Amino acid sequence: MQKTVLNEIYELLRTHGLVRSESEFSREWLGRSDCYMRTLRFKGTEPSVGSIAICASKLQHYGKRLAEKKSQSQLSGDFLRMSQECHLHINARAEMTWQKRPEWV
Repeated sequence: MQKTVLNEIYELLRTHGLVRSESEFSREWLGRSDCYMRTLRFKGTEPSVGSIAICASKLQHYGKRLAEKKSQSQLSGDFLRMSQECHLHINARAEMTWQKRPEWV
């Protein structure tokens, strides 16, 4: 299975005890059904840009909140870094879409 940005985020959250399962991650962090991550893996498809955007927004929100607490600076940095990774992934996918289309003259 191809490692995706969402897999990395899931592992980060699981390591810190913030999610217990892929089902919880799919529901609480991606706004999708319990089986979303499992379905992606089974079908070998990439996550939707919408799912990544929701996750990026949530990571950024909590990263900023955690930055206010000195004791959580490492986790805050991880959240903000992963949010940025999501945004880079979204931008790369968008560029692939518009670069496939013919240029207007």
